[in-house]
Amino acid sequence: MDAARHMPDAGLDQAILADALLGGGLPPAAEHHLTAASLSYANGPVAEAHLRQAEAIAPGHAAVLIGLYRFYFYKGRLAEALDVARQCITKAARDNNFATDWREVRAADAAFGRYESLKPRFFLFSLKGYAYLQMRLGELDEGRAAATKLLQLDPTDKIGARVLLDILDRAEQDDDG
Repeated sequence: MDAARHMPDAGLDQAILADALLGGGLPPAAEHHLTAASLSYANGPVAEAHLRQAEAIAPGHAAVLIGLYRFYFYKGRLAEALDVARQCITKAARDNNFATDWREVRAADAAFGRYESLKPRFFLFSLKGYAYLQMRLGELDEGRAAATKLLQLDPTDKIGARVLLDILDRAEQDDDG
């Protein structure tokens, strides 16, 4: 399943990082560690130590979670990236006053289709990353359920959930053929 080329930044949007609603309030020391982590990416243990320092300073902050997610994803540590995706979904659900179980979130809960609705978009991107990682880790039914939920919340598919479902459909056809 080669969906990585369809997953810019593994489902996390640069505009979300830049937004004051999600990136605001990050202590300078945590920001320093995030920058140091990106600069030392090639040295995995050093980069991860910086990410963990940022997490200790600003636990649960969206920018820190996104940094951790990207690090684990691009290092191929998909189970750890999935754990962070779950944390992102939980944070986004809390921040948006959604149900804590993503399966219970409804389209009427937020303006999911509006580009400027960054907190709901963070939820969608987190759920997309979760769906993708479930697929990559072989949990195809869970991946399909999450991608289907994305289309229910974002019927115009601005988030690109249809790509995930198409990949699953093609994989199933290949298995049947």
